[in-house]
Amino acid sequence: MQPRPVPVRTILVTIGLVIAAYIVLQLVIETRRVLVWAVIALFFAVALSPAVDALERRVARCHRSVATLLVFLVAVVAVAALVALFVTPLAQEGSRLAGRLPQMIEDARAGRGPVGDLLERTHALRYVQQHQQQIRGFATGLGTPALAFVRGAATTLAGAVTIFVLAYLMVLEGPKAVHAALTLVDEPRAARIRRVGAACARTVTGYLTGNLLISVICGVLTYVVLLVAGVPFAGLLALFVALADLIPLVGATLGAVVASVAALVHSLPAGIGAIVFFVVYQQVENHLLQPVILSRTVKLNPLTVLLAILIAVEVAGILGALLAIPVAGMIQVVLRDIWAHRDGRPFRLPMKGDDETQGAQNATDAK
Repeated sequence: MQPRPVPVRTILVTIGLVIAAYIVLQLVIETRRVLVWAVIALFFAVALSPAVDALERRVARCHRSVATLLVFLVAVVAVAALVALFVTPLAQEGSRLAGRLPQMIEDARAGRGPVGDLLERTHALRYVQQHQQQIRGFATGLGTPALAFVRGAATTLAGAVTIFVLAYLMVLEGPKAVHAALTLVDEPRAARIRRVGAACARTVTGYLTGNLLISVICGVLTYVVLLVAGVPFAGLLALFVALADLIPLVGATLGAVVASVAALVHSLPAGIGAIVFFVVYQQVENHLLQPVILSRTVKLNPLTVLLAILIAVEVAGILGALLAIPVAGMIQVVLRDIWAHRDGRPFRLPMKGDDETQGAQNATDAK
C-alpha cells in the first residue's frame, strides 16, 4: 500500500507556523528589555492592587482612579523617604570628607591614619609608586567605560519611569481588562479562573513580603555587627546592605563587599569580623532563611524553593532569580487546580472572605 501524499495545504500550514514562530521569537528577542520592564511592572501591580482594592472598598465614594493615585503617591513618598534617609547623611559626610581629603592623602603618603596604616600593611603604596605608568594609562582609558556608565544610568532611569507608568496603568485598568476577558467564557469557568488568579496573586504578594522580611533581618544583623565592631556610619551601611539584598543574585554580595571594605578601612579586626559574618550569614540566608520564610509566605516546600532558585538562575540569570519563586508558586496553584478537577470535582482554593461566609453558613445551619 503506497503512502498517501501529504496535502499541499498541510505543507503550507506547517511552513506558515514555522515562519510565525520564528517571527515571534525574533520579536521577543528584539523587545526583551521592554518585556522585562513589563514583567517587573506586573509584579509591582499585583503587590499594590490589594491596597488599592481595600481603599476603594472601605472609603465611601472613592473612585478606583483616586485610590490608585493615593496608593502610588504613598509608595513614591516611601521610596523618596528611603532615598533621603540614605542620601542625606551620605552627602553630609561627603562634604566633610572633601574638606579632610587633602590631609588624608598626605597622611596616606606618610603611612599615618587608618588609610595610611591599611596601605602600609597591604604594601599598596609601594605598588602604586612602582606602577605609576600603568595606572596613568589605565586612568586615561576610563573615558569609554564612564560614557557607557552614563548611558546605562540613563537607561535605568528610563526603565524605572516606564515600570512606574506600566504598573500604575495595570492597577488602574487591570480589573476592566480581566472582566472583559472573562466575559468570553461561561460563568463556571470564569469563577474558576478568578479563584486560581487570586491564589496566584497571593503567591506574588507573599514572595514580595518574604523578600522584604529577609532584607530587614539582613539589615538589622549587619547593623549590630558593625556597631559592635565600632565601624563609623553603621546605620547607613546597614541600610545600604538591606536595600542591596533586595536585588536577586548579586545584591547580597554587593552589600557585603561595600560593608566589608568600610570595616577594613576602620580596622583590620573589624574587616575580618565583617567578612566572616557576611560569609556565614549568606550561607544561612541562601540555605535556611530564604527557603523557610518563602515557603511560608509563598506556600512552597523549602526544597522546592531552593531548587526553583537554582534552576531559574542557571536558565535566566538575575531575572530568573527574581521570578523563580512566584512562578513556581503559580505553577503549583495551577497544577493543584487541574489535579482537583481531573474527575470533575471542583477544587476550592481559599479565597478572602471564605471564613466569614463559612461562619454565616454555620449560624444558619444552627438555626
